[in-house]
Amino acid sequence: MSPSVSQPESGSQNDTNKIRFIPLTYNQVESQTSALRLILILRPEWENGKVEFVRFTDGITNTLLKVVNRAPGLSEEEVDNEAVLLRAYGQGTDVIIDRERETQNHELLTRYNLAPALLARFHNGMLYRYIKGSVTSPADLRREEIWRAVATRLAEWHAVVPCLPTHREPVSLEISGSEQFGISTPTPSKRDPALQAAIDTVAPGKPAPNVWTVMQKWIYALPVGSEAQRTRQATLQKELTRLVAEFSNRSGLGDNSLVFAHCDLLSGNVIIQPQSSETTTPKAPLKVSFIDYEYATPSPAAFDIANHFAEWGGFDCEHHLLPTQLQRLDFIREYIRSYFKHLGVDKSPEEQEAEIRTLFAEVDVFRGIPGFYWGIWALIQAQISQIDFDYASYAELRLGEYWGWRAEQDGSRAASGKEMTIREKRWAQES
Repeated sequence: MSPSVSQPESGSQNDTNKIRFIPLTYNQVESQTSALRLILILRPEWENGKVEFVRFTDGITNTLLKVVNRAPGLSEEEVDNEAVLLRAYGQGTDVIIDRERETQNHELLTRYNLAPALLARFHNGMLYRYIKGSVTSPADLRREEIWRAVATRLAEWHAVVPCLPTHREPVSLEISGSEQFGISTPTPSKRDPALQAAIDTVAPGKPAPNVWTVMQKWIYALPVGSEAQRTRQATLQKELTRLVAEFSNRSGLGDNSLVFAHCDLLSGNVIIQPQSSETTTPKAPLKVSFIDYEYATPSPAAFDIANHFAEWGGFDCEHHLLPTQLQRLDFIREYIRSYFKHLGVDKSPEEQEAEIRTLFAEVDVFRGIPGFYWGIWALIQAQISQIDFDYASYAELRLGEYWGWRAEQDGSRAASGKEMTIREKRWAQES
């Protein structure tokens, strides 16, 4: 089980500088003790209560704990109403995630009632309101009532949340040097603003950060200790340059063809909201919330949707379970309906159908890029993570998705006489 997410409180701090900072660190080895110290500073009135911890294990990078105070006389609902989620970052993840930006994302989403209230930050994590509901599984994502709810909510994100550029200080604060993690690779550092400038300008005309700058940042963070690693980094850099040239200036939804995208919409980050007890309609549509905003960044809408479709197969990358053409079309039809509703724009049925067909084609074109994105990410995680997950094999699976797509795009697979990959076969399947 994973945390459910209660509806966010309104009126939280708009200025991230006002978010409370607790100068303590969560320690995995002394999990309960260090977590209790943090909670009692946030909630000193819990000191004489019965504080309990529930660990969630759906993620593969962070530690997530639900913390409750089972004070005498409180109902389960009352306990949950005061519950707190503690999220501690995985070791070394600052190399690939901008934690300041994550905080800004969280506060931004809270303002639009799309995230739980952020309560405090600490050295290696954050504390925020618990979200009621139940986490989905990959199989759930394939259920019609769930994917319709996801399409509706994702469209709301893309329609109403603005893309905020980063206002940089004179010296970059983006990434800490990798030497502190024992990695012999020259990753970008706060002491190298020129390198940060190279990241920010990888996609000319697009305000940083965006999905292209994220991938550039990750490529610079790849290990280059061996000849094979240097060759792979050079290959991936060449491909990113090619992708930016091909994709960054395509027309699309949003301002400058960018929307505020989640970019990590796997099953563990989709929460089914509890049905209201006041609901009188027997078959009221399900509603979902999204959690974990560490990868959220401006992106083409087609990338965010294609990335979500890839998660229908879960961490095992079961490509035969990805959505067919008909399922993708139905998802996008639900998405477009919600998108323009939240924009307050009336479209005729013909105009709406044209938008659906355009976005369907764009998602089709973008289908290989999530594999490239997560393949690079997994190569870094294989070097820095202490979590028991085979990141190296996962990297090859995801990069294999990209190369399989590329071979279809350029005709090299057909020319070689090789069989189409399972993923590409499934993507081409009509129903």
